[in-house]
Amino acid sequence: MAKSQKSKSYFVCSNCGYESVKWLGRCPNCGEWDTFKEFRDQPLDSTANSGVHKVRRISEIETKEYAKVPTGIYEFDRVLEEGITPSSLILLGGEPGIGKSTLLLQIAKAITDKGLKVLYVSGEESPEQVKGRASRIGVFSDLLYIIGEQDVFEIKAVVEKIDPFLLIIDSIQTIFKPEVEQVVGSVTQVRECGAELLRLTKERFMSTIIVGHVTKDGTLAGPKTLEHMVDVVLYLEGEKGSDLRILRCTKNRYGSSDEIGIFEMTSSGLKEVSDSATLFISKDHVRKEGIAYTVLMEGKRPILAEIQSLVLPTFFPSPQRVTTGFDTKRLYMLLAVVERFTGVNLRGMDIFLNVTGGIRIGDSSADLAVVASVISSYKKKALPENAVFIGEVGLGGEVRRVVNLQKRIEEARRLGFINVFSPLEFKSVEEVVKLCLG
Repeated sequence: MAKSQKSKSYFVCSNCGYESVKWLGRCPNCGEWDTFKEFRDQPLDSTANSGVHKVRRISEIETKEYAKVPTGIYEFDRVLEEGITPSSLILLGGEPGIGKSTLLLQIAKAITDKGLKVLYVSGEESPEQVKGRASRIGVFSDLLYIIGEQDVFEIKAVVEKIDPFLLIIDSIQTIFKPEVEQVVGSVTQVRECGAELLRLTKERFMSTIIVGHVTKDGTLAGPKTLEHMVDVVLYLEGEKGSDLRILRCTKNRYGSSDEIGIFEMTSSGLKEVSDSATLFISKDHVRKEGIAYTVLMEGKRPILAEIQSLVLPTFFPSPQRVTTGFDTKRLYMLLAVVERFTGVNLRGMDIFLNVTGGIRIGDSSADLAVVASVISSYKKKALPENAVFIGEVGLGGEVRRVVNLQKRIEEARRLGFINVFSPLEFKSVEEVVKLCLG
């Protein structure tokens, strides 16, 4: 007689899904207080998996062709590197109202236009509501099947009946596994349903896109194991008041995770933005104090970015350092370099720095532009006309090379920025500041 297994107790942060074997007052992942709840794993039935998987030599295993299927939505295919891989599980996150469902319906339209079946499972809206949104963006194909269902086993039965190429789950927080006692949307339910969808995806050799909600700090809600078990993790992002949407990949087992896709939200759905080089800067390029330009690389795509700074005398005991789209700690480091090697003392100044267009700078290539922007605002003097600043700033005050430097320079000159300040001509921050601002 098999021994009954004891259920294991664990604690999960209700804000971000971080798991711990013991209760914690403050979550080490998101920093929130008193968010840990106790859960118990369901005891495993020792007789449930009595079958043994056949062990085979590697030469005996037949491989399947994983040729990617392009959707025809160029920006989406670009992020996934040529399209959807069969038998892949994709997790799509984003804030409510950002356009996730709209993007999924457009993907469904593109797939059905190729003569392939799509099953859209809506746990949040009725099929009639989904059809209403689909009609607005021109989705009418009979190859698109819509069902309002939350039971993961019922979904599995429909999949086996229809045999779709693509399964869309909107969203993972609304479906449940009946034998799991926790409520719908709980960490255990999300994890168990994710595991069921993973097995279904691999067994049926189809593709699945799961919609995931995000927390207030922008991370995917639910257990981190969900992100680990999927093949691709995508985020759809956008600034409030802006029609621009950026599709960003943070994990891709079948290609690069560096690419982004850029869309514009319109009344008829998401429209692709093909020429994004000057999308995030002012159209007039007027010379103004505190404004500097740089060229960023998003995957293989060069994008011109505008850095804005405002430097003012502080009225507080400790000066403010406020950034949008740039790492505040890196700004502190650059300010220390500026003071040490240029003699500009910013200790008594409030500094506000903004990267326009909702871009978040994640590398060091914009260091020189940030320094030029801050000093320009401090001295109340505009930088040279048609100037662009590319380069990393080291702690010794030197200007260092960055990846794809030549490609960035070529893109800047193509857009009319003929005055290029880079490590090819300038070796130190002091040289750049003296030439630009005296």
